[in-house]
Amino acid sequence: MKLAVITGFLGKTRDRFHEYNKELELDGKFRLLAGIPGYSGVEVVYPYETPSPAEIEALAARHGLGFAAINVNVKGEPEFRNGGLTSTDPAIRAKAVRFIKEAKDYALAVGADKVTCCPLGDGYEFSFQYDYASAWKHLMDAFAEAASYKPELPLFIEYKPSETRSKCFVDSAAKTVCLIRDAGTAGLGVTLDFGHSIYGGENPAEAAALVHGSGIPRYVHINDNDGTWDWDYFCGTKHFLDYIEFIWQLRRVGYDGWFTSDTSPHPLGCRRHLRGQRPPEHQNRAPA
Repeated sequence: MKLAVITGFLGKTRDRFHEYNKELELDGKFRLLAGIPGYSGVEVVYPYETPSPAEIEALAARHGLGFAAINVNVKGEPEFRNGGLTSTDPAIRAKAVRFIKEAKDYALAVGADKVTCCPLGDGYEFSFQYDYASAWKHLMDAFAEAASYKPELPLFIEYKPSETRSKCFVDSAAKTVCLIRDAGTAGLGVTLDFGHSIYGGENPAEAAALVHGSGIPRYVHINDNDGTWDWDYFCGTKHFLDYIEFIWQLRRVGYDGWFTSDTSPHPLGCRRHLRGQRPPEHQNRAPA
């Protein structure tokens, strides 16, 4: 297995009540990752952890790391709070699509072979809040436009039931497949996140089989949770047999790509745990 980590999980993280671990520059995150046995890849977040291509290529080479993907964030800007790709404002939608296109440029510049995007800000909380048909069309048009830009670099869509919205528009493997088919554009894939699938009430192995059967490319994120929230525990700590079946299913259909961890440091003292060291007592408590 080719193992990678989303670098945002290697420095300081926080929940509503506490901060965990210390702030690290990108060089420190790469150095930390290079010291974790078995891991050789990074997924960095555009535009927030992406210095010049020359600089990040030098960092990756210094620490012997490859690029699993470039993760483009279309939720973090203030104007994306009420949706980026589904905003009713065409200028805001255009900015979100521009971020994806720029992430593709960046990926090509550093030698990454894909971009992944999780449209977490695109969803709703209340009845009558959105025109669902218009929102779906905006999603379809946005991903079609982004995928058609430099189509030699595939764009993967990651689904999640909720967060930052209480209901995300792209919330299941089946709906992601429908979105890609409606977009009618080559160059789109599905990011299968084991934890998101569990949290959404899916069987992750079945979701993997569904996406494979559709002929749509896959990329994989791994973590775990208790089925009630996306806690980002270590994979297999809550759903061991489901995780084994997920891996078995992916191998059965010939998946040979990266398995990228988006495991949060705070529930289990991630960095020491990965090194096989016992975390201090204060780091071994789950967040409230």
